[in-house]
This record gives sequence, C-alpha cells and structure tokens, in this order.
Amino acid sequence: MALIVVLRGGGDLASGVGLRLHRAGLGVLVTELPQPLVVRRRVSFAEAVFEGEVRVEDVTARKVGNLREAFEWMAQGQVPVLVDPQAQVFAGLRAELAPGTPLVLVDGRMTKLPAAPQLDLADLVIGLGPGFTAGEDCHAVVETNRGHSLGRVIWQGPAEADTRIPEGVDGRREERVLRASADGELCAFMEIGDHLDAGQLVAEVAGESVRAPFRGVLRGLLRDGMMVHQGLKIGDVDPRDDPRYCSLVSDKSLAVGGGVLEAILSRPQLRARLWD
Repeated sequence: MALIVVLRGGGDLASGVGLRLHRAGLGVLVTELPQPLVVRRRVSFAEAVFEGEVRVEDVTARKVGNLREAFEWMAQGQVPVLVDPQAQVFAGLRAELAPGTPLVLVDGRMTKLPAAPQLDLADLVIGLGPGFTAGEDCHAVVETNRGHSLGRVIWQGPAEADTRIPEGVDGRREERVLRASADGELCAFMEIGDHLDAGQLVAEVAGESVRAPFRGVLRGLLRDGMMVHQGLKIGDVDPRDDPRYCSLVSDKSLAVGGGVLEAILSRPQLRARLWD
C-alpha cells in the first residue's frame, strides 16, 4: 500500500475523520479499546468491536484479529477495526509493509488530557483537539473547538483548551447531555433514534433514573450493560427531534477530517506516495 493511516479511537469524531480519509482513497486502520465507551454508536466505527461489522453512512467497518485480516479488508474497500489499546500495531506494520511505506498516526481518542509523546511511532503524527501540542507530542494538531479555528491545522503549539461546555444544539447545551447518576451498570430502556418526551425514563444506573430533559430524539446512548461512573456522559438528546441525524456524521467531524487530510497532503513526501 502507498500509505497507511492508523486512527487511534473509533468514536463519532474520529470516525468522521476516518470516513473522510477513506472516501479520499487513503487506507485507514482503526485501533480501539476492548470495551469502548461510545455514545453516538450509529456513527462510530468502534461499534464493530461489539457487533463484528457496522456501517457508518456508506462505509463498512469490520473487526479484525490481526494485520493480515486488516490488509484483506482494506483491499476490499472496508475499514478494519483492531483491538489494540497500546498501539502495538506499529511494530507489526513496519515489519509487514514495504520499506519506506509512510505511516500516519491520527490520535482521535479525545481524552482531552496531556498527551504522551508519540513522535517515534509514525512519519506524521496528528493529534485531535485539547491535550496535544504540535512540536512536542505530535507533529500537527487539528483544532476541534467550534469557531473560526475549527478544522485548522496547527504546526506549532497547542490546541485550544477544553471548554468543558457541551456544544449547543438548537440552543440546548449542558442540558442535552445525559449523565450517569451513580456508579454501576447501565440499564437502557430506550434505543438510539427513539422520540422522547420531557421527563421520559431513558435509563437507570444502580437504580437511579436518567430521564429526558426535554422533548427530542435520543441521538446517542452507551450500550446496555456497560459499567459507568457517576457524572459520565452516557447519552445525548437532540432537540431537533429528527431521527435522521442519528445516522449522519457531524459537520464538526467532517471539518476536522478536512484538516487531517490537509495536514497529510501538505507533506510532499507523503503526497508523492499517493500517486506512485
């Protein structure tokens, strides 16, 4: 292959990035945790860890057990998802790929914490959003905060700080986010895409109710049976009340994906390999 992009994290924002790179013709390999906590599951490649195969818009992602399977499914136009929380796949990739084949790492885990240096893992390392500093722990950062800087590539310095304020949807901000009311196992009573009335029971955690704050559609919800802690984001209510949005990647993730593609194509040595 001419170039491989390893995407750490398969949540909704990272999956939008992967979708854009895949559509542009790049080979994308997603690595994930054994039990990823993903809210917007209908637009997340991470769901393949549980389901084996998922479809995000027009792209199919499939769980694989090793690099051989990953290469096979990439050749068939699919996105392989490998459980690999420590990014051990890079050693295997260097051994399997032809000498000189460029590797790109995009860290889309969105931990929003100071990142450990990863510069030695790939020819180009791109961090998404808060916690990354270009020139220190990665080569480039792509801004994820909404505003005029969304999707911009930063080659020196940090991303904007985490605001800790959920993005507004139709004027709703913090109140649209469903959070665990206790530590324990999530028991879900509704499905993503369901219409909700204000006060409707959505889930329980350790017997504590989680209810819809207003009328809308359930855009995201963690999987039933997941272990969660108090205050963790477990769901998302969309006041626009249109279930179609549950299955579409966000405008934000596509904008960030455009920034990642710009960063890759701005490197002449990487760009040249795409037309080999």
